[in-house]
Amino acid sequence: MGKKVKKESETPRKDMFEPVLVEGRTPETVVLLLNSTEEDILVKACEAIHTFAEKGDENKVSLLGLGALEPLCSLISHNNKLIRRNALMALGIMATNGDVKNALKKMDTIPSIIDKLSPEEDVVVHEFATLCLASLSVDFICKVQISDNKGLPPLIQLLSSPDPDVKKNSLEIIFNLVQDFNDLHAEALQVVSNCLSDSETLHLIQEGGGLTRLMEFILTPNTPEIQSNAVICITRVAQNSENRKLLHKHNIEKVLVELLSVPDVNVKTPTCQAVSTMSNHPASKDSFRDLDGIPAVVQLLNNDSLILREAVTSALFSLTDNNQLNAFAVYEAGGHELLVQQLCGSCPRTVANSAATLGNMAGQQVIRCSILSRGAIQALVEPLKSTNTQVLVSTTHCLAELTCDTESRAQLQSAGGLQPLINLLHSYHKEVLHNACMVINVCASDKSTAVEMYKLGALEMLQDINQSVNRRSSFSELAINSLLHSNLSVKYSLTGHLAFTENISDDFYDAGKACAGQRILTLEELSKQPVNQYRPVIVVNTTKAEETVNVPEERPNPSETDTTKADNRTPSREKKKKDDRQEEETEPESPAEKTLKMMDDISLQLLAKKAKESILPLNDEREQYSALARLVSTAMGGAWEMERLHEFAWVLHISKLKYKLQSNVVPIGFIRKGIYCHRALLFKCLADCIGLSCTLVRGEYNRAWNEVLLFDGNLSSNGRSPQPCRYIVDLMHQPGNLLKAYSPAAEQYQTI
Repeated sequence: MGKKVKKESETPRKDMFEPVLVEGRTPETVVLLLNSTEEDILVKACEAIHTFAEKGDENKVSLLGLGALEPLCSLISHNNKLIRRNALMALGIMATNGDVKNALKKMDTIPSIIDKLSPEEDVVVHEFATLCLASLSVDFICKVQISDNKGLPPLIQLLSSPDPDVKKNSLEIIFNLVQDFNDLHAEALQVVSNCLSDSETLHLIQEGGGLTRLMEFILTPNTPEIQSNAVICITRVAQNSENRKLLHKHNIEKVLVELLSVPDVNVKTPTCQAVSTMSNHPASKDSFRDLDGIPAVVQLLNNDSLILREAVTSALFSLTDNNQLNAFAVYEAGGHELLVQQLCGSCPRTVANSAATLGNMAGQQVIRCSILSRGAIQALVEPLKSTNTQVLVSTTHCLAELTCDTESRAQLQSAGGLQPLINLLHSYHKEVLHNACMVINVCASDKSTAVEMYKLGALEMLQDINQSVNRRSSFSELAINSLLHSNLSVKYSLTGHLAFTENISDDFYDAGKACAGQRILTLEELSKQPVNQYRPVIVVNTTKAEETVNVPEERPNPSETDTTKADNRTPSREKKKKDDRQEEETEPESPAEKTLKMMDDISLQLLAKKAKESILPLNDEREQYSALARLVSTAMGGAWEMERLHEFAWVLHISKLKYKLQSNVVPIGFIRKGIYCHRALLFKCLADCIGLSCTLVRGEYNRAWNEVLLFDGNLSSNGRSPQPCRYIVDLMHQPGNLLKAYSPAAEQYQTI
């Protein structure tokens, strides 16, 4: 280890004192210390004056009287950063007093303060420098000095400061400056708006009265550029929901409504954008209506400026969103007619906004009718072909609201709107697809429209969508169900089931069981096919049932047997030979005769007439079903025991009918030997005709049956039990017998 050397104590210089601790108890003493040349003393003296001045205005005035102001103004430019900071803190606090402020105006201190706004200074220096300038900037002479010394650019930069007090002070200075100067350019307002978009900062500005001054400045006659930029600033502030509430409290709606009357388009456009943004606040929507702002906005749709019209349609959409009173106000101002005209425009956003606004308004019937009378459906067809997603979303939403009646749906079909609508089912955009499904759901209420959409491939597309994990939704399921409900023939082929409430109508046809995704040909397409070996298509047509009420029952029909023998459950050999001889004597008919026969199913008409006359008078519902079952069985060849069913020559009979008609399509009234599927269809048809309810269910291997609901068991006070029971109607073996659902007898009837 080295030898320890005793450390010698430092010897003070001969021209310096030993450190002396000085305690200043009075303001006079501390103010005197401001003239010291020693930095440590200056740091502590400035800090002490700052603390003393914070205690109240009396202390500030006292310091002013002791001459503290002049040395402090000098020290803010000291080379020592700590001295500069403490001196500015003291000066900034003192400047908030009116007497001190008046004294400062007489001193040339503003250039020095502006120098302290540079990025090199710390945040505390920025805070108290801007505080000092905020106090001085209310005076016109000081404003001139700040402007002449290029104080605005560094103030704008400080609007991006992380410190909220610096932001607040800087904004206050800028607002004070623009009361007399019009040099607040777009760049400055852009930074202001960025700053104001923060809710915390906006509240600070509002507490200082800055927000009120900003709105006053907007209304002050200025150059259009300045007013425009100021309104843009308001719009950016209003992006925040909390900010919108604060702006609403300051009656910003009144300011914006007044600006709508400014002649310059460059002011009107951002004003409409501000209206659109503020309308996201529910109370603001009502304020705009109460201030008669809606008619003022509507009238701007007549302007030639495309940019302005886009802003106007955006404002109208926001104003009418979930607000029926505003929608009616737009209607009263004639806005719906002008909006329909905008649908033919070239600007996608204007088209989208117009369609969306019309959709908002169409919830009220009187408005919807007026919109339709202006040709809205025809005008919406072209936007359906757009490649712009927002246009498609708005257009389909509007159509879903407008196509609520038969006439409007017919207009859409005649205008060629169904094809582009169906094409949207290829879209992978979620909202476009959902809206398209909603329109299809509404339009499918009309059978003719549903059939046309089916021809265009809507059903197959919806089936594909519903098989997709990613694309299927409740909207697509609703659309396909509505489409099937309006086309029961297709539904029965695909699902094999018709409910109690789904009544068979004319031109219903049973084309057999179809697989999912398989396209089912229309009746017209099926009738044009050459005769083949496959099962026939059974068609129902009772069109002339009412017109042929007086047709005599003895009217000959080549394929009809005597239906008066309704009580014969098992056909005799003699009757079978007679039926076979009649079928052999039939000859092929011409296409014209075939069509006439198909459309004029007299046998079915007579059966419907007989059902009404003989079954409706029966008082017991159970007996009505049984009597109808016996009528159907008799018309279809009578009862057959299960063991002898193989002797029933229904296949040969159907084949001969197809040959006779030269068609695969066979009217059900022509069938005299029918199996389960034929009888169940005829039972459903006749039941629907006379007002009895039943289902139609397809099974396997030509099996089909009908379910009915009947009350039995313990009767309630009104004569019926609360829960009905399901029964399967026997049409084949013991016609009229009602088999309780799920019983062994019912299951035997339903399966082989």
